[in-house]
Amino acid sequence: MLRLEGLAVLAAALAAYQYLGASWGAFAMLFLLPDLSFLGYLAGARVGAIAYNAAHSYVGPVALLALGLVGEMPAVLALGLVWAAHIGLDRALGYGLKYGSEFGATHLGRIGRADPW
Repeated sequence: MLRLEGLAVLAAALAAYQYLGASWGAFAMLFLLPDLSFLGYLAGARVGAIAYNAAHSYVGPVALLALGLVGEMPAVLALGLVWAAHIGLDRALGYGLKYGSEFGATHLGRIGRADPW
């Protein structure tokens, strides 16, 4: 169910971005930006999980969407939509928020290959 929710967020964000008429080139350049949070794992699993979760929580995109709507700032609105689309795709693919124990442990279950041993 949570993966379908992610797919719905992705579809809604893409439709809203198209309606907004923002640049698809900018969308492509910004889409993977939240994944720079992986660099937090260089400081360990706990710091990595905090950095990843901060960049992959809907709190940030929703704040940007609200600011963009209230402040009538289309660029901020577009940025919030790109960020929400990224998170939606991650959720649809099964990549959830991380636990501090290890990268593969998420709120959607384990990711990666199952260890047969």
